[in-house]
Amino acid sequence: MKSVIIPRLVATVAAVLLSTVALAPAASARPTVEVAFVLDTTGSMGGLIEGAKRKIWSIATTIADSNPDADIRMGLVAYRDIGDEYVTKTFGLTTDIQDLYANLLELKARGGGDWPESVNEALDVAVNKLQWTADGDVRHIIFLVGDAPPHMDYAQDTKYPATLAAARQKAIIVNAVLAGDARDTERVWRDIAQNGNGRFIPIPQDGGHVVVIETPYDDDIIILQKEINETVIPYGPRALQRRTEDKTHQLSQLAAAAPAAASEMASYLSKRAVTTSEAVTGGGDLVSDVAAGRRQLGSVKDDELPEALRALPPEQRAAELDKQMTQRKALNAKLAALVAKRDRYVAEQRGKAAPKTSSFDRAVEETLKAQIRR
Repeated sequence: MKSVIIPRLVATVAAVLLSTVALAPAASARPTVEVAFVLDTTGSMGGLIEGAKRKIWSIATTIADSNPDADIRMGLVAYRDIGDEYVTKTFGLTTDIQDLYANLLELKARGGGDWPESVNEALDVAVNKLQWTADGDVRHIIFLVGDAPPHMDYAQDTKYPATLAAARQKAIIVNAVLAGDARDTERVWRDIAQNGNGRFIPIPQDGGHVVVIETPYDDDIIILQKEINETVIPYGPRALQRRTEDKTHQLSQLAAAAPAAASEMASYLSKRAVTTSEAVTGGGDLVSDVAAGRRQLGSVKDDELPEALRALPPEQRAAELDKQMTQRKALNAKLAALVAKRDRYVAEQRGKAAPKTSSFDRAVEETLKAQIRR
């Protein structure tokens, strides 16, 4: 009798276990926030573009503050018009905000002979050509930023109403930021915002008074981030190692030109380090990848290690990696405390400031806070 009961009992228990595994909820994936700027880069947009360069890290930090656990991907579609140096120039959605920032620095406001621009093509590229994440807990947000209406007479273009219909199907919010007060542009921008389930945002032609608040903590934040950058161990193909090394120097270059912006960059990196262990964006750092469990030292090929680490025997490699991980953890804790003080100081100074006209950075940050709220 036992010989019959026991197999049946085992089969029953196995069936229960299998059903439990099947019914157990999958581990929740991290949410994703994807933001793309569709930016007119013709001659009249010079002031606004320079303001965007100064505030890109503040905008990225707003996303991190609004959803600390999210994967953040940002992209850019620069546009002009047929006959200019380019019609559109695309920088795809990426977690590598440092790379996007470097590309933004290269943009200059030029061209644009007649009044309308290739807005239709730029929107089409942003909605239909960027690699938006299709599934999961995702927010898709576009900011169209310009001062001139679209060419509606280009036969080859997909007109913006059709593009906005595609955006709605993909759950992409399209906001329209109007630089200046051109009435013909305003009519189209309001239509784009309404049909894109977004906001119409009027700002001054030059982008308005871009708020740059220096704090007593900026210098110490920059020093700490530089020390964190010294814990980076570049690895992978040689080209990736060189890119990672260049990013460790980017903060110093920015600090020399704009200390407040360098402090904002370090603040963003500090907040992302809580969930990603990153000291630079875009990968290529062995310390962050091992600390976050994305890679194991033993799985890295010798020719993908930097020369100094490759010269060590395996046990010393592990000791050096542990040393840098421990050092970074301690430095990140100090940096997080300073960034919290900086955030409080900035909030206090903004609270004391008299209300000013709308500006590009404030308008984008306020819109992001509302649209990524979960």
